This record gives sequence, structure tokens and C-alpha cells, in this order.
Amino acid sequence: MSNQKPVYGGQALIEGVMFGGRHHTVTAVRRKDDSIEFFHLPRKHNPILQKLKKIPFLRGIVALLDSAATGSKHLDFSQDRYDRDPSEDEQIREEAAEPSKWSMILGVAAIGILSFLFGKFVFTLIPVFLAELTRPVFSGDMAQILVEGVFKLILLLAYIYFISMTPLIKRVFQYHGAEHKVINAFESGRPLTVENVQAASRLHYRCGSSFILFTVVVGIFVYMLVPTDPLYVRVLNRIALIPVVLGISFEVLQLTNKLRDIPVLRFLGYPGLWLQLLTTKEPDNKQVEVAIASFEKLKAMEENTKKGLNTEKIV
Repeated sequence: MSNQKPVYGGQALIEGVMFGGRHHTVTAVRRKDDSIEFFHLPRKHNPILQKLKKIPFLRGIVALLDSAATGSKHLDFSQDRYDRDPSEDEQIREEAAEPSKWSMILGVAAIGILSFLFGKFVFTLIPVFLAELTRPVFSGDMAQILVEGVFKLILLLAYIYFISMTPLIKRVFQYHGAEHKVINAFESGRPLTVENVQAASRLHYRCGSSFILFTVVVGIFVYMLVPTDPLYVRVLNRIALIPVVLGISFEVLQLTNKLRDIPVLRFLGYPGLWLQLLTTKEPDNKQVEVAIASFEKLKAMEENTKKGLNTEKIV
């Protein structure tokens, strides 16, 4: 349909929010002097990646790695700006001209991808070893898979809960809530005022938090197809099946988003929404202002690109 609203995604950052569209990604960050600074990256459309993103189950893995690479650049920007006085901007520019050793070797994008993969390995393998310790009690394959899933869920919830208690992450989760509120207000057709956005829900079906939970559930069913004994075979299976679990979970996430307006089926996405009660917090008005500013800037750039105008002039 020609009047269908474009689909936008987002990511909460340190004292800021990033939104991404088809052609651009834009971050807005609140500086120490209360001003809002923007950071823009155009999306590079690689023909090969674009074809891969159209292949079911494979497209999820490509999208995740691409998101990790792009998101890490915006996160690096927010880390540089949020706690520094604008009077230090010249020093920031000089530091940017002399990248760190890690940045020179791997690049910020590569570090983001590696961090994502490392985290996935940790949360996949630790539950395997914990479940193996219970084998004297739960010896069957099905029991082991269920125990592994329980440990994975406990580890996930505990990790989110404890990091959410730190002041910095709590504010990031507030910006996460602001991001969702802006998307929900936009998708419902309401003008993006602070009042309208604050009235919107901080939960969203397309959130990455829902995706993480789906990997736990999907993993239980996928692991039923492979043996759990001996331990080394189990570990190798879990590593080999990471792309499979990610690919299927992405499709499940997309499906629940499509079904969210169907009364009988919308409950399929509820577990992911419940997890978002931990990964999002209610934002204050100033945080919502940052999220609105980021989204409006992105929307303007996307519209100018469609019209063939120079988007660089509005950053």
C-alpha cells in the first residue's frame, strides 16, 4: 500500500537515542549544557547484503550483525559526548582524528559484532554446563533440555535485573522506554509532542528484548533435534546451532509483530512484552524530548532522500 507508514527501528544509548530508517541512522544525545547534539550515518546499501536480507531465516542473522555494527558506532558517539562539556569538543575532534589501537585494528563496527557474538556464546554455553551438573537428577535428554532452558532464562533475567540497578543502565533503560514511546506514538498517527509520546506505551512487539526471550524458547525446541550426551557433543551442537536459533527467533519476532492486532493471536508476543518491563523504564520529559528530536531528524532526512535533496545540510 502506498500510504503504509515506513518502519523505523531504534536503540537506546547513553543519554541518547538512535533511530534508523531505510537510508539513514540518526542519534540525538543530551549534552552537559542541556543542548542536544546529533550524529548521522548513512546506510550503505551493499547489493549482496540486500539480497541476503530477503532470504527467510538467513535475513535475521544478517540484520542482527548489521545492527550490531551500526549500533556500536552510535554508542561510541554517545559515550564520547554525554559526560563531556561542549567546551571540550575540540579535544574530542582531535581524539577522533587519532583512533585508539583497538579501533585501528578492528574498527568500532567489528568490535560491536564481536561483542554481540561473545555475549551470545556466554549465554548459550553457561546454561549447558549448569544443566550438566544436574544430570544425576535429570538424566533424560528432554529433562536436560528443559533444565538448560530454565537456567538460561534465570541467567538472562538475573543479568538484566542486576544491571538495571546501576544508575547509568537505569537511565539507558529510560531512554529505551522513550524510544518505544516515540515509535508507538508515530505508528498510532499521533503528533509527536511530549504529552502524546508520554501517553504511549513503553512496550513494543518489535523490540530486541522480545527477540532475546524468543531465542530461549526457540532454543528449547531446536535442541530437541540433537543429542545432549556426551558433553562435548552437546557443546559443539549448541555452538553450531546458534545461527539456526537466531534465524528462527527473528522470524518468530516478525510473526508476532504481524499478529499483534489479531485479538486471539496477539498473546503470542506477550512474553516478550513482559520482559520489556525489565528492559525499559518510564522516561522523564527531557528524555522524551531527546527521543523526539532524534526521530524527527531521521524522518526529515528520509523524506529528503526520497525527494532527491541533499540530506547533509540538515544535520
